[in-house]
Amino acid sequence: MSNILHVLNGDATLYGFEQTGLDGDIMVWREVLSEGPVSKNVSSADFWQRRSQFICKTFGETSEHYHDGMIVQLEKLNEPYQEINLWFEYDLHCQVNLLGTMMLLEQQTNLSAPAIYLICPAEFPGIEDFGGMGELNGEQLEYLYDNNRAQLGEYDFALATEVWDLYISNNADRLKAWLDETQFLGNLPELKLAMQAHLKRLQVNVNELNYIHQKLLNFYKSGITNKEDIYTSFWETEKIYGMGDKELDIYLNHLAKRGYIV
Repeated sequence: MSNILHVLNGDATLYGFEQTGLDGDIMVWREVLSEGPVSKNVSSADFWQRRSQFICKTFGETSEHYHDGMIVQLEKLNEPYQEINLWFEYDLHCQVNLLGTMMLLEQQTNLSAPAIYLICPAEFPGIEDFGGMGELNGEQLEYLYDNNRAQLGEYDFALATEVWDLYISNNADRLKAWLDETQFLGNLPELKLAMQAHLKRLQVNVNELNYIHQKLLNFYKSGITNKEDIYTSFWETEKIYGMGDKELDIYLNHLAKRGYIV
């Protein structure tokens, strides 16, 4: 076992990362904490049991596959690594997963805590429409490691705990107050934009539709009725959410159940 661990948010970055010359073991975080049930104690068995049930029901996953792909991976966070590098992006999907990872690390009571670093690019030199680390090769990921890595300290973990509590509360007023009051984000500069996007999910209109529901419905009403075209239209303007087609289906299915779309 190496004394360095790299935590990658999803499999998209794995191929490029394996082309790097960076030392260390790899853990892939295969979760979507931005959808479904979450609670304060990320290190509890109940937390992961509820996640497994949600993922299996919503995305047609099997509990065995979820266990092997996610739960087994979590065991690496219990190993005595001296350094942990968190590779997460700026969008809401990644930022909520980042918060969950940080909560897990914070809630473990190891006496000798590892040095924890974050690599979180919102852009990349020479790439005009940067779509995430999954489109980078090994050399480009090494560039990020050398130029975009920040060591997370006590302030960052305190801030992450505060935002995690806000996130799991699902309280739009509390989240809005935090967004209005908070200026300094330490080494987590992308949190604010992500939480502003989340606030738009918590706020609903007179029809009890949130921003994403309404956005998808507007596409549909404008004549974009093919599912793949709706996905593409959403991705073009709403990259901040970091949603894949399966996550968008949650919102489309809600609209269908309500009779807004066919």
